[in-house]
Amino acid sequence: MRFRHEWKHEINGADLLILRQRLRLIMQRDANAENGSYWIRSLYFDNDRDKVLLEKINGVNHREKFRIRYYNGNVSFCRLEKKSKINGLCQKESCPLTAAQIQQLLGRENNWMTQSEHALCRELAYKIRGQGLHPKTIIDYIREPFVFPVGHVRVTLDHHIRTSGHCAAFLQPDCVTLPVAGNPVILEVKWDEFLPDIIRDAVQLTGRHTSPFSKYAAGRIYG
Repeated sequence: MRFRHEWKHEINGADLLILRQRLRLIMQRDANAENGSYWIRSLYFDNDRDKVLLEKINGVNHREKFRIRYYNGNVSFCRLEKKSKINGLCQKESCPLTAAQIQQLLGRENNWMTQSEHALCRELAYKIRGQGLHPKTIIDYIREPFVFPVGHVRVTLDHHIRTSGHCAAFLQPDCVTLPVAGNPVILEVKWDEFLPDIIRDAVQLTGRHTSPFSKYAAGRIYG
């Protein structure tokens, strides 16, 4: 699996408007976006000791997190993802899950995972049993994605971030969520070997610096 570079900046609503206009001029919209954006719902796993949360807060150099994700309310296309971070570089692995499989997981039934054809499912099953991982928090947000072929660059603007601890409602469209503190907007820039100057210049904002913002950590404000 290939590791990628990643920058994250917490910005504000005015910055969002500025960057949206800049990026439209030099980058393409992601083909999966409808009218320039899509809605994402993710379910994050952690244990009763908050292993994943504390590793993020403490800046542990080698860490990982598991989540399940679907887009635009379409539960017929769900993915299990594992995101790893080592020495500041990021890597993501994924495999498909059905809504029925997710419902079993929400009910703490995971025996089927050990027989899965997908290694990532089997790994999560092992860590559910070994580390006590279980569904912890729902995170919703709107993403505006842009792509640039040189350097395999992807820039995203994430906003309207909301959260819920009612994990059993993950597949329900009427799940009640609450806005995270401060209503942040997150700029993410990801690339492979190099970041073209035209993109580097476009995402520069006065007074904004890279920061270790985590939607999962922000979503845990309510518990």
